[in-house]
Amino acid sequence: MDTPINKEEYSSDEIVISLSNIGVSYKSDQKPDDYKSQLYNVLLRKGKRNGYKSKVFWPIRNIDLVGYRGEILGIIGSNGSGKTTLCKLIAGVLQPDEGQINVNGRVSALFSLALGFNKEMTGRENVYLNGTMLGISKKKINSFVDEIHEFSGLSSYFDQPIKNYSSGMKARLGFSVAAFLEPEILILDEALNTGDLEFSQKAAEKMKELVAKAKMVVIVTHSLKFAQANCSRLIWVDQGAVREIGEPQEIIKLYENNVQQKKSKAPTSKKGLDITKIETKKGEKIVVNSKKVGISYRVNREEKWALKNVDMEIYEGEVVGIIGHNGAGKSTLCKLLTNILVPDEGELIINGKTTALLGYGTGFNGQLTGKDNVYLNGMLLGIPKLKIQENFSNIVKFSELGIKIDDPVKQYSSGMKSRLGFSVAAFLEPDIFIIDEALSAGDLSFNQKASEKIQEMIRMAKAVIVVSHSMGFVEKVCTRAVWLNQGQVMKDGEPRAVIKDYREYVQKLKKA
Repeated sequence: MDTPINKEEYSSDEIVISLSNIGVSYKSDQKPDDYKSQLYNVLLRKGKRNGYKSKVFWPIRNIDLVGYRGEILGIIGSNGSGKTTLCKLIAGVLQPDEGQINVNGRVSALFSLALGFNKEMTGRENVYLNGTMLGISKKKINSFVDEIHEFSGLSSYFDQPIKNYSSGMKARLGFSVAAFLEPEILILDEALNTGDLEFSQKAAEKMKELVAKAKMVVIVTHSLKFAQANCSRLIWVDQGAVREIGEPQEIIKLYENNVQQKKSKAPTSKKGLDITKIETKKGEKIVVNSKKVGISYRVNREEKWALKNVDMEIYEGEVVGIIGHNGAGKSTLCKLLTNILVPDEGELIINGKTTALLGYGTGFNGQLTGKDNVYLNGMLLGIPKLKIQENFSNIVKFSELGIKIDDPVKQYSSGMKSRLGFSVAAFLEPDIFIIDEALSAGDLSFNQKASEKIQEMIRMAKAVIVVSHSMGFVEKVCTRAVWLNQGQVMKDGEPRAVIKDYREYVQKLKKA
């Protein structure tokens, strides 16, 4: 559509980003691997085969784009469409193989969750690490660190190692660091996907404040509602090319119609997840029984409780959605249910084998291919190799990764990891399926498929537990919702009623 821009919406007509006929390519046998990857390939004997001819692939090509001062530019599209590659070009992480690119300003980029953070260091220490890497003096960082701490809302977790953070907490810290260290151009690549409702609202306000002071913000998101409410323009990227550019509402309508056409092979104006809540019969058998469960940790010799007095019974046939702000205890609860953690107090009884998808890409080896990781994850879950082989083609087909299944996972976008992780876990038929924020990076089309797969799984599994910040997803898919706050159960019941109370609570916090 390439709709002309109304320059009056922006602070000036100054061009900040200019891309002309940009393309990035690689050969199938000449990927820019590090020495560790090359060693893996030698050990696994993945050298060139006799008669093998390399092919040239173009993740993105013929990209023309202009970004203006004072705008929040949104990028949408399906997983693997080239959004992350485009962001890396603007940030200078990648160089184009053809075309010209001009970026007028200092770029601060946040690629997915906590990329560039040291997981052994605390949140506070990582603020200084990232600031120093951006060339900001320690004195300047000192003046911002308390504001970053307060804005992130991490409280005592700010002085905990990042390896103890949930996906949402990493998103909070990552955005806070990137936003407060005075970037001229801020790039957020799927970095707010796991942010809760409260923090997403704060982040939206902060972005508008940033463009008033700096030059522009570029954000990749799968939240079409967020994009429509906060972006000045939207770019729809599809199969490595710019499909449309223009006013958010119009671009979203075209994108949603395209997703529905692919699904149904016929045009439709229906929007959002096309899901009919499955009518499940709540069984009499309890599969998860939590009695006064608590998990504690120490910060500067002071005892803190990640979970406290959690009472919960989950029955066969239930799809339970766990909601709450980042740091509320949702991921800790999931780790308890998978025996990664054990309670410090109370009793937890689990009747069945659990399969957990804890954040997208968790448990994957970045140096191995998607195919190798399918087998690795399956065997770690105790699944016989023969059964994995029987399901492998279905896993690849469902993930829609195609030939990229033979690429190292480190080259995947967050959304591609989300697709593969869900596909592996879903086809291995667990008794209790736990999904912790793992669909946050999925696009509209894949979330539709995942929702339908969850509905199919409940007929085979005993129960499904989903942690999500998408209230629409929980309301449409789950038979029950549990709201956690500061490690305690605030409300447990019918999804619509629980979500209503949670939203009212968030609005009260915002006004306060």
